[in-house]
Amino acid sequence: MSLDPDLAAFLELVEAHADSGSKPRMHELTPEQARREYDASTQILDRPGPEVGSMRTIRIPTRDGQAISARLYTPAGLMAETQPLPVLLYFHGGGYCVGSLDSHDSLCRTLAALTPCCVLNVAYRLAPEYRFPTAVEDAQDAYQWILSTGSECNLDSARIAVGGDSAGGALATGLTIAARDAKWPLPVAQVLLYPCTSTWQNTESHRRFSQGYLLEAPTLQWMFTHYLRDIADRADWRFAPLEANNLSDLAPAFLALAEYDPLVDEGVAYGNKLKAAGVTTLVKIYPGMTHDFARLGNIVNEANQVRQDIACVLANAYQHTSIPTNAGEKTLEE
Repeated sequence: MSLDPDLAAFLELVEAHADSGSKPRMHELTPEQARREYDASTQILDRPGPEVGSMRTIRIPTRDGQAISARLYTPAGLMAETQPLPVLLYFHGGGYCVGSLDSHDSLCRTLAALTPCCVLNVAYRLAPEYRFPTAVEDAQDAYQWILSTGSECNLDSARIAVGGDSAGGALATGLTIAARDAKWPLPVAQVLLYPCTSTWQNTESHRRFSQGYLLEAPTLQWMFTHYLRDIADRADWRFAPLEANNLSDLAPAFLALAEYDPLVDEGVAYGNKLKAAGVTTLVKIYPGMTHDFARLGNIVNEANQVRQDIACVLANAYQHTSIPTNAGEKTLEE
């Protein structure tokens, strides 16, 4: 399928601003500038999320004696429930350098309302102030917080799903591997939106979509250069899940990928490796879409569609059933 026409028009506008110098590309900014631009753009690109029953800020202690913030959304339909509630532990995208609780507020609100479930959106610490593996450890500490303390917020530690987009997707699936290895209670599902999974960005899709498709090659390397301490970190499976030797016995996975995304090939490769390891895996490639389309609610209808698909996956997982194969139209069969 060709690039979605509304998305194509938006990308042409982005390119025009960049070429004129009126709006620098992300890799031409400092991390602080990039964070401000990324959060500000959310107001334009995405629609406000639905009202929820409650939203509260949680402080989660980390292993180094610090604390990170998280935002807990509880939909109105679950407010009166006395039984522990299912929860999605969510990690935002942004290449480990940008992104915030605000940038993914609409997405998290919508998933909470549609599923319905609680959503805990985690503000893990960002690079370059905090380099690898701080974000990984923050993700693990947030999971441990739900296991040990989540009951105080009426969260069900037996019904935790993990999810994230882009770099957040890598954190979510890496957490799933770590939970298995540490013999922690496993999540019931992992929801991965166009995750970063590869050591090197050298696939055909990286070459084909290196410029002009929202996530550009120089920006991706700018992010990873700020995040990684040295070249050896690239081969660590906590950064590149495709490097993991063993992907067996993991939570069922739903991978939502975009046809015009540099990361699509490595997403497909990771889905295939999960399947080869015996993990129940559903892959949907959204035609005509680019990276980060789930946050483009003001531009493409598929932003709403992928949220509905994720909610379907989560609702089934919380009922202890398998991921439905009709959650998406284009799937890679098991």
